Amino acid sequence: MVDKKNVKMKLANIVFVLLCLGIITFLALAPEETTAPLPHDPNHERFFEIKSKKEAEVSCIDCHSENNEAPLPEGHPPKFRCLFCHKRT
Repeated sequence: MVDKKNVKMKLANIVFVLLCLGIITFLALAPEETTAPLPHDPNHERFFEIKSKKEAEVSCIDCHSENNEAPLPEGHPPKFRCLFCHKRT
């Protein structure tokens, strides 16, 4: 006679392993990060010292707005989450 509890446990284990393999495959096939990191230069040095990302991002617009020294390129994503993509290294 087949033990139903044992069959359910084996099926649950198989589903779990397949799910893990699917996640690993998805992550292995993900494209590499292409966004440039936050430059480690005198202009950006102060942002490395600020602990809170949101607090640091407030000042990005000072230089990266449309009419300032380093405007963002056409089609750039929203300007209020700079450190979401540009990592501090």
